[in-house]
Amino acid sequence: MNETEKEIKKYFKRLDRSFYMEEDKEKAHLDHAFSIGYGQTISQPSLVLDMTLALDLRPEHKVLEIGTGSGFQTNLLARFSSEVFTIERIAPLQEKAEQKLTASGFENIHFRLGNGSEGWPEAAPFDRIMVTAAAETVPSKLIDQLKEGGKMIIPVGDMNLQELLLLHKKTSGKIVKKQLAHVRFVKLHDK
Repeated sequence: MNETEKEIKKYFKRLDRSFYMEEDKEKAHLDHAFSIGYGQTISQPSLVLDMTLALDLRPEHKVLEIGTGSGFQTNLLARFSSEVFTIERIAPLQEKAEQKLTASGFENIHFRLGNGSEGWPEAAPFDRIMVTAAAETVPSKLIDQLKEGGKMIIPVGDMNLQELLLLHKKTSGKIVKKQLAHVRFVKLHDK
């Protein structure tokens, strides 16, 4: 385990998940996903941590996050990278997450309300991309916005069975895929 991984785990243990939950706050310590309204969820803590570690963040990285949700995952990404560009399609969730993350002192997060499958082309390329909604196939626009040498985590599959994939874009442009786990995420909307 490298120093960054140790720091992420240490920070994660102190991070108050209940701050990012509107309901079920007393259950925040449980390793379960919970509703955050609008048909969306806050993922179980172990999965958030595993996905963050697998992304292999560095302090100089520029990160694109698809699916701001509650802002819990965004907090981790912003703490361990230089900039986070985060997109949420549901206005009340985006507004609450922005308020909470700003109140937490983050100044390196850029927020956008919109369609995550389009990415954020004018801010590309990104060193890392974290997708927290399931796509039937990996959106080509996100691959295009990933830097050579960059990594993306994305759940891929239908609503019944999804694979959490780690994609590594080699300097040749070739994409190498590694399956990390079977998961169940809400759907990534492409419109």
